[in-house]
Amino acid sequence: MAIQELWPLFGLRVETPRLLLRYPSDADLAALAGAAAAGIHDPSQMPFEIPWTDAPADRIPLNALQFWWGLRASWKAGAWTLTMAVAEGERLLGVQDLHARDFAVSRQVATGSWLTRSAQGRGVGKEMRAAILHLAFAGLGAERAVSAAFDDNPASLAVSRALDYVENGDEIRSRRGRPARHLNLLLTRERWERHRRDDIRIEGLEPCLALFGL
Repeated sequence: MAIQELWPLFGLRVETPRLLLRYPSDADLAALAGAAAAGIHDPSQMPFEIPWTDAPADRIPLNALQFWWGLRASWKAGAWTLTMAVAEGERLLGVQDLHARDFAVSRQVATGSWLTRSAQGRGVGKEMRAAILHLAFAGLGAERAVSAAFDDNPASLAVSRALDYVENGDEIRSRRGRPARHLNLLLTRERWERHRRDDIRIEGLEPCLALFGL
């Protein structure tokens, strides 16, 4: 059998006029792991709740590969994380995640992402989030999408606000052994529909629906 028959996510794509989000091949994962090791944020800052980029640079690629392979191996209809490689033409720019638990009941998803430093500050973050939200709301029938960011991560917060999320409380988290304010954000289907785009295309979703519990 072809690998795509066994794991139809390999055929899943979300395309905007600017970007392509695709389920990554192992070659894509290797390229993304190398990009992560090259550095994706100022080392003096930590935008991630799990500080995976604090690992030694020579360990990051293997750690990243094992993490992504683990997501494949642990995928269940009731608990999944979809990792999509973000491409602009032939260049891979980063990763956009979508994850949920008991999605068939909750209809709620959460997002996470990172970009190579050369891709930052060009509106790519907003475009890739818009793409994954289109998959969630238009493709999977989500009712709510949540996100979160530390209050000193203005780029992530700006993307959420530009896409009409609202603040939904905060928490104090431990980050590198120090307290840090973590903001929660919420986008409802009603708010997403106000700005729904008609220039985003989803391909290859139907064979994947059972994997999402649908």
